[in-house]
Amino acid sequence: MSDESARKPFPVSWDQFHRDARALAWRLSGAGPFEAMIAVTRGGLVPAAVIARELGIRVIDTLCVSSYDHTSQGEPTLLKGISDAVARLGGGTGKGLLVVEDLVDTGKTARIVRDLVPQAHIAAVYAKPIGKPMVDTFITEVSQDTWIFFPWDTGLSFQPPIRDGAA
Repeated sequence: MSDESARKPFPVSWDQFHRDARALAWRLSGAGPFEAMIAVTRGGLVPAAVIARELGIRVIDTLCVSSYDHTSQGEPTLLKGISDAVARLGGGTGKGLLVVEDLVDTGKTARIVRDLVPQAHIAAVYAKPIGKPMVDTFITEVSQDTWIFFPWDTGLSFQPPIRDGAA
């Protein structure tokens, strides 16, 4: 989403994100067992750490995809695939793999994941309506025109009241 005037801001604090990631782990606890986890970088790294701790997952790989900068979303680019050792788990289909993302927006990144490991379980902390069908598990749905401000992308600063024109 690149039209800043159409965005609904949704700031997420570290405390809230940690609670939401733990809630995702709780929901995933009945979906395993998982042999390994794949964190989709960079946003999936933080929830992956929380979920790996909660579920006792020790084998963690990364799938590096670039699709966002700090203000807009573009076409996803695969920067690094998953390791051969992790790709071979589950007979090469992804069965028994847990893929973790912070957000599924349009589902384009999730499509890349499905092409690589079609039977993997894809989980996201937040989901937007267009991307929601691409994930197996998520915690919070937000509208498509919402822009989530994750805690690792923000700092503390004064926010003007909504009545004064703040979004």
